[in-house]
Amino acid sequence: MPEPTKKDETPNGQPEESVAPDSNGALPLPEISLEVSPPPEAVAEGQEPVETDGKQPEPAEPAEPEPVQAVVAQEPSPAENGSNQPQPVEVGVKEQAESSNTTEKGEGPCSPPPHDEDDAAATTPSPTPQPEEANTLKKLSIELPNDSVPLPEMGRKDSVWSLGDGQAPEDLDKPIDTPPRSTLLIESPQSASMAVGGDISFVAKVEAKDLLRKPTVKWFKGKWMDLASKTGKHLQLKETFDRQTKIHTFEMHIIKAKENYAGNYRCEVTYKDKFDSCSFDLEVKEAETGSQNIDIRSAFKRSSEGQEDAGELDFSGLLKHREPKQQDDAPDVDVWEILKNARPDQYEKIAFMYGITDLRGLLRRMKKIPKEEKKSEAFAKKLEPAYQVDKGGKIRLVVDLADPTVELKWYKNGQEIRPSPKYIFEHKGTQRIMVINNCSMNDDAAYSVAAGDEKCATELFVKELPVKIVKGIEPVKTTVNERIELECEVSEEGAQVKWMKNGVEVPTGVRSRYRVKSEGTKHFLVIDDASREDTGTYSLMASGGTSEAHVKVDLKPLKIYQDLQDMTVKLGQPLKLHCEIYPGNVPGRWYRNGQLIQPNDRITIIHRNKVHRLEIEASSLHDAGDYTFVPEGYSQSLSAKIHIIDPPRVHLDSLNFPDNMVTIVAGNKLRLEIPISGEPAPRVVWMKGERVILESGHRVRAETYGDQTSLTIDITEREDSGNYKIVLQNEAGEATASVKIKVVDIPDPPEAPLVPVVGGDWCSMTWEPPKYDGGSPILGYFIERKKKQSSRWMRLNFDLIKETSFEPKKMIEGVPYEVRIFAVNAIGVSKPSEPSKAFTPLAVTSEPTMLVVDDVTDTTVTVKWRPPETIGAAGLDGYIVEYCIEGANDWVVSNTELTEKTKYTITGLTPGSKILVRVRAINAAGASPPRTLQHSVLVKEVIEPPKIRVPRHLKQTYTRRVGEAVNLVVPFMGKPRPKVTWLKEGNPIEPTHVSIRNTDCDSIIFIRKAERSHSGKYEMTVQVENHVDTAIIDIQIVDLPGPPQCVTIEDVWGGNVALVWTPPKDNGNSPITGYTIQKADKKTMEWFTCIEHYHRTCITITELVVGNEYFFRMYSENMCGLSEAATQTKKSALIVKEGISPHDTAQHQYHAQPHSFTLPPTGMQMKTHEFNDRDFKEAPKFTQPLINTFAIAGYNATLNCSVRANPRPKVIWMKNKIAILDDPRYRMFSNQGVCTLEIRKPSPYDGGMYTCKAINDLGEAQVDCKLEVKGGFTFYELMQRGVPLHLIDKYMNEHKIVEQEK
Repeated sequence: MPEPTKKDETPNGQPEESVAPDSNGALPLPEISLEVSPPPEAVAEGQEPVETDGKQPEPAEPAEPEPVQAVVAQEPSPAENGSNQPQPVEVGVKEQAESSNTTEKGEGPCSPPPHDEDDAAATTPSPTPQPEEANTLKKLSIELPNDSVPLPEMGRKDSVWSLGDGQAPEDLDKPIDTPPRSTLLIESPQSASMAVGGDISFVAKVEAKDLLRKPTVKWFKGKWMDLASKTGKHLQLKETFDRQTKIHTFEMHIIKAKENYAGNYRCEVTYKDKFDSCSFDLEVKEAETGSQNIDIRSAFKRSSEGQEDAGELDFSGLLKHREPKQQDDAPDVDVWEILKNARPDQYEKIAFMYGITDLRGLLRRMKKIPKEEKKSEAFAKKLEPAYQVDKGGKIRLVVDLADPTVELKWYKNGQEIRPSPKYIFEHKGTQRIMVINNCSMNDDAAYSVAAGDEKCATELFVKELPVKIVKGIEPVKTTVNERIELECEVSEEGAQVKWMKNGVEVPTGVRSRYRVKSEGTKHFLVIDDASREDTGTYSLMASGGTSEAHVKVDLKPLKIYQDLQDMTVKLGQPLKLHCEIYPGNVPGRWYRNGQLIQPNDRITIIHRNKVHRLEIEASSLHDAGDYTFVPEGYSQSLSAKIHIIDPPRVHLDSLNFPDNMVTIVAGNKLRLEIPISGEPAPRVVWMKGERVILESGHRVRAETYGDQTSLTIDITEREDSGNYKIVLQNEAGEATASVKIKVVDIPDPPEAPLVPVVGGDWCSMTWEPPKYDGGSPILGYFIERKKKQSSRWMRLNFDLIKETSFEPKKMIEGVPYEVRIFAVNAIGVSKPSEPSKAFTPLAVTSEPTMLVVDDVTDTTVTVKWRPPETIGAAGLDGYIVEYCIEGANDWVVSNTELTEKTKYTITGLTPGSKILVRVRAINAAGASPPRTLQHSVLVKEVIEPPKIRVPRHLKQTYTRRVGEAVNLVVPFMGKPRPKVTWLKEGNPIEPTHVSIRNTDCDSIIFIRKAERSHSGKYEMTVQVENHVDTAIIDIQIVDLPGPPQCVTIEDVWGGNVALVWTPPKDNGNSPITGYTIQKADKKTMEWFTCIEHYHRTCITITELVVGNEYFFRMYSENMCGLSEAATQTKKSALIVKEGISPHDTAQHQYHAQPHSFTLPPTGMQMKTHEFNDRDFKEAPKFTQPLINTFAIAGYNATLNCSVRANPRPKVIWMKNKIAILDDPRYRMFSNQGVCTLEIRKPSPYDGGMYTCKAINDLGEAQVDCKLEVKGGFTFYELMQRGVPLHLIDKYMNEHKIVEQEK
């Protein structure tokens, strides 16, 4: 049954403080107190609780029952220890961890389960431990506060050793019922008694005569405590083996025993499926003495002087009587009182002050001191310390509340319990009841109830009833190979039972012959294929009884279905003896001439069901004889006689020739001796083909004598090669064999070699192997060469050439040569072959370079290439262009005649097909290696959406003068050829006024003599199928403007004249940019320009000569220049002297110039100031530098900067320190000091460092910037765009430099 969860609480409900491990590493064992009292039946009958050993309990002497109260163990006083009154009993629940592979064996004789309910009622056993986890076992042990309590009154076992349960002293004298065991143990350990502090040894011996390996021995204390994990200075385990007697000896030594070492021990021996065990008891005695005073400081002081008990503490021993130790001085102070009255934070200081080193042990001891119970404010009556209930029963846990309004919560192992059919909560006044229905082993746990801040706890123990035998096992008698099923019915479903055979537990593993199953309360042991070894006594053991029955398995009667047959076998042939008997699983033994046959690599014995076979892989003469098969367990046998014969055989293996081939050089003598065998001696015949070789032959003859035959050839010739057949015959049969004789010689000379390919200083020659290789493989060839007009042959190779081709090199171009071949085999060198035809080395050119696609249409492909890099002495005659459809290997020559150009158009292609193109260079030496396009070409004109590339100068208004020619070229892109249309102001253009000419890549608009009516916005539309692109070009035709409309003299004063005029009516289709004012003296009427490029329509003319009379005229100006005519003032302006009266002036004006107009003088003197002219000259200075720019390939890019200088500087643009001059790809502008460089459709090779330099008479200045063009072109794309090769090379070199700089 599962052990209740460990609870660190004291009896008054206060939680106990966790304590760290002791100094010796052992964890503290938590304890709880239980209230133990005899059952009512035992009290009523006057009986005391006793323990049974599986038999009916004998009536005990009547004794007056005394209740046993649950108290907390406290420090015994001398007065209490000296009294004869029974002391309270403390029941402690201890928890220990066991190894996961330790299993609970059968109980010892001291604690068997009771057989009936009366025994169970008369006994109050501790809860049976069951595994709560996979590797943890819990045990219930009983500790007594002192040894003076009478055993009959306690009704419990004595204090136990920490390694497991002990045995009560009253059980030591009872007879021990040892369970049946096997013959493993030849000497078992015996029960013994000893005094405290003594040593003792227990010995167990196992005979190893029939054992293949050492058996496994385990020592246990109590039911399950494995002592292998407890070895130390007090416990030692020893194993020895005597090789002479073949006996294993296992010893357990207990050194300096203590009181709690007493108890029941068990020794278990396991070997494969065999098991044996033995139980024995150990009694540790100690003389009783009076009470003693315990010195706390000495009891809780660890010794560091190497004493025996150093570092070990037995706190339960402090409660027992011990031999009083001699102490020098009694403790002067009461440390207990000091600790009781001190705060917890002062414990360590007090322990250090009084020399107490084991502070943790002292604190645990203090917790055992009873505390005054405080009256609970929440509970009028708490839970009992413990409850017990039978499995399947019902239990009521009752508490009485002092305050019924307090909220109550129930917990199981710390988890809150919710109402359910299993857990029912009831209220009766102030009582709160929890009912647990149908108790199972899972309900064996710790329960607590919390009322507000207070809590009380208890433990529930679920008692498991013994399992009884309801229907026993019935005896079985059967034969081998039958199925045996033993059935037994027990009182409880799902009960744990154990099947035994002859007192040993039946193995039920995966590979076991036994199967165990259960159906409800019935348990079955099944043996599918019974054998005679299954005979025995089988029993089923339950906790409440045992049932056994005898099983007997007999042999079945033997039946022979097929007997052994006499056989005659040829020597070396497999021998197979076969018989069939029933029953099929009966083994047997095979005998030859009375000798037992054992299987080996040659002999195989097979038994499958009813069939028994003896197979001999290759029979020999020794295998002949009388064979007998004897079934095991039967007196009958089967017999047969085997006869072995030996047919004739030819032993060619002794020749040690591969594939029975004998090789000999022509002209030598051959004598071939071959061993033969056979009984009787066979007749031998040698044959070559259909011809028989006689013994009387001259050059070739055959001889036979004894156990061998021979073939002799005096002088071998080529014709002697072939297969020779040997035929042997005797009464047992016939044998044939063949020997191949190979006569080898030097090979025949090869045929004349061929020279298919000739190079500049080399050639390629091939030849065929000789027709006859001399009977030996050709190892290689020697090659010789000579000039045709010479007779001296020169060997070209000193190492054999294994191939049938060779390339002689280092020949003189234009000189004829001849070559010949020698064949070489293992015998020697052949005669030379006939010389080859004379040949003259000539070199072909290298393959053409830079093969690219230039254009593709629906039926044509245009390619272009560069000449070969290497052209030999034979020169270059022309090129051949070939193509093939992708996926095919048939190359078609496109040009029947050689073409000398490096550009060719392949015509007549199928639209939509893909072709590969290659070009060869041809000269007198032949065709060069081809240069092939890397990718196939799709024969389809690619639709390229139209795109108008409007020049930069046309993106603004295009201005021309009247009479000038207008010639505009607007490039565009698109495939196939786009359709171009022009509109002016939305109307078609009349061809008589404007001429338009379109090409594949541009459109030209031409006006021979521009007129002002040609001005307007022209719309250009380019269309390819559904794709359209438009552009608008604004053309402005300008002319000279007309003169100003009216010029009047507004005012005259001093030497100044104010003029006012109105703009002209006709501005010449261009804005008026300024006016030119001229003056003329009336006397001479010579016109002088006063000011040019004046923008306003009023002006003051200064510095006129006093006394002169002036006329003024004015020209208007636009971008075309000055107007042809000028507008003159109608009146003149007279500059009068100071001091002349207006009357005089008026009289003078009237007489001298009646049409003149003179203003009267003001009468004020005018002061004139002198001013120095400012010098505006300065050296060039850039006010806005160039900026590093990124450009996109194919899109125009501009570089801008501004410079200030006087006089106007000369601007020079440079790329990579080289001046840009007359390059159509660059346009340079300079307007009002703003310098612009336009790069048209730049490509990556246009990238680099650009410089703008300004120079005048006063100095120079320059600025730099870096231009990087992204989206560059590959070499193939540059070739397609028609870029000259020198520009491509330049771009490639610059690109490499840029990459290296990065």
